[in-house]
Amino acid sequence: MLSYPPTAMGQQADDYHGETIADPYRWLENTNAPETAAWIAAQNALTQSVLAGAGADERAAFAELLTTLADYPRYGVPFERGGRWFQFRNSGLQDQPVLFAMDSPDDEGRLLLDPNKLSEDGTVAVSGISVTSDGTLLAYATSASGSDWQTWRVRDTGTGEDLDDVVEWAKSDTAAWRKDKSGFYYMAPEPPEAGSEYLAANSHRRILFHQIGSTQDDEIVFSRPEHPQWYPFPRVSDDGRFLVLSVFDGTAPQAQVHVLDLSEPGAEFRPLISDFESIADFVTSSGTTFYLVTDHQAERKRLVAVELDQPDRQHWTEIVGQAPDTLLGVHQFGGKFVCHYLRNAYSVLRVHDTDGGNAHEVAMPSFCSVADACRTGEGIEGHEDSNLMHFGLTSFADSGSLWSHDLTTGETAQVRASGSALDPALYTLEQVHVTSADGTDVTMFITRRHDVQPNGDVPVLLYGYGGFDIPITPSFDLMHAAWLSEGGLLAVANLRGGGEYGRAWHDGGRLANKQNVFDDFCASARWLASSGWSRAGRIAIQGGSNGGLLVGACLTQHPELFGACIAHVGVMDMLRFDKFTVGAAWVADFGSPGDPEQYQWVRAYSPLHNLKKGQAYPATLLLTGDHDDRVVPGHSFKFAAALQAAQAGDAPALIRIETAAGHGAGKPTSKIIAESADILAFLRLALNTPSPVS
Repeated sequence: MLSYPPTAMGQQADDYHGETIADPYRWLENTNAPETAAWIAAQNALTQSVLAGAGADERAAFAELLTTLADYPRYGVPFERGGRWFQFRNSGLQDQPVLFAMDSPDDEGRLLLDPNKLSEDGTVAVSGISVTSDGTLLAYATSASGSDWQTWRVRDTGTGEDLDDVVEWAKSDTAAWRKDKSGFYYMAPEPPEAGSEYLAANSHRRILFHQIGSTQDDEIVFSRPEHPQWYPFPRVSDDGRFLVLSVFDGTAPQAQVHVLDLSEPGAEFRPLISDFESIADFVTSSGTTFYLVTDHQAERKRLVAVELDQPDRQHWTEIVGQAPDTLLGVHQFGGKFVCHYLRNAYSVLRVHDTDGGNAHEVAMPSFCSVADACRTGEGIEGHEDSNLMHFGLTSFADSGSLWSHDLTTGETAQVRASGSALDPALYTLEQVHVTSADGTDVTMFITRRHDVQPNGDVPVLLYGYGGFDIPITPSFDLMHAAWLSEGGLLAVANLRGGGEYGRAWHDGGRLANKQNVFDDFCASARWLASSGWSRAGRIAIQGGSNGGLLVGACLTQHPELFGACIAHVGVMDMLRFDKFTVGAAWVADFGSPGDPEQYQWVRAYSPLHNLKKGQAYPATLLLTGDHDDRVVPGHSFKFAAALQAAQAGDAPALIRIETAAGHGAGKPTSKIIAESADILAFLRLALNTPSPVS
């Protein structure tokens, strides 16, 4: 058994509705304290010494394999504004993608914005951009060391020079320009106090307007201090007439919609949707008619038209009705509505006329996701005045291809093929069905090399998330690609709580139903062990953020099912998650530990509070970043200390703390390669996988 660095235990305890809960590692929540820094250094040293047991040559071989797989040109989905085209690209091993401006979507173009020049170590990322409708001004947000805090600047797209404008302490990757280019709207809470940027709870998000050429003494346009967990997001309608605010209560997907007529001086916001009873995603407007995607009377969502003067639901007009597939989003391009659906958790695009009729499906491969190879989020771009749209596709073995579609002729063409050294033709992707504990059918993707066959001993990496109405769809991940290339099987489960199958699927895995998510994941592991593919000792589970909670809950509830557990930036302390940064917003999915009934829900599965001293736990690797201001690193610190104290088996309980890194967004390529090499070395030790140098 490993000798772990000593971790001091305090006497802190709290009363939760009559139950006293000890919190001996509370001091580790203070990331900035010298004693925490010493603990971090000792833990990182232990982790690196254990991973060195995989052999220096093997770790170098993993890094070389990952570098080879990462070294290919990546092209984002091009988009047009005012006749100018823009595209993010990465030549291969650049830490951050760079933005090009072009005269056409096929043009070589010129470099407009290179975030790699903003820091020596590649840890400053461009987290959001917005271009004026005439294409002349670019607002871009940067974030440092993985933080969610953002700074907006403005660049002239013709000269490539920045204006004097600097907007600090924003908390959104969205900037909404006024049609006249006088300025843009953005979301920000009150600026943090010095020293509290990465820990203190922040709320009361406001919408502000920044006037170009002014200092940051910006006008507050929307503010609801009596509702500190409301999240407003701004859009300006394509005709420039309306500012449209979608307002969310925490992380729940249901929203209010408020509309401000910018053409009327002194006008006030008018409610288009005044409650949180349904999803109401703004698509576009025509005059005073607003088009929304909603789940009102539509489990898997539909497109409706809402009149500003008659916004009540009984007056809504259905444009595109509910389909068997789950509607993710709608865009208006070229006088058409382009609907992005999920069919059994993979992407389908369907084009409709503006009255909802004359539909045709876009020809594209199965088991893919519409995604951008260079940016997070949905990878589909077009313009209301153009018949040409572009979209990106990715899958578990496909690093990302670029496509175009003519909305008039219905013709689809591949613009660029996948460039990775991983050849998708050598891999098999299938979807299987798993029966969960309560009889619910759960789908799971399985990807493997053609020559990997079920023999009861195949090393398996099982990934899941299951929360916040977020769908988990086929996507390319560098570490997963290396795992597949070395003969491992990748299993990705579509768990309740996610957004794959509509509102009931989300509701079935949140609040009082959260245990269903863990049951679904454990059922997936049992299926892999009983179906002839593998066995418990050769199955590793992986997840991040809410998926890190998933891993923590499953390893504490059923340690016998897994040979290894990998939890990235996990929510491990379910009794104090709401005390830090944006944690209070998650009450919509988790419930509140301050409520007596909801406390019982979270107490029952909180990973930190369900470890049992003397239990043999599987090999575990926790990963977090010292600048994570979404799920603060104290979650992982405390769980690592408690797991090491409880571990009765010989399997290691390790934590890897990345410096100058946050929740994951904007992580430079070099750090991704280094982290992935460590994970593969850990899996080699834990599951006895083949050596990459054998």
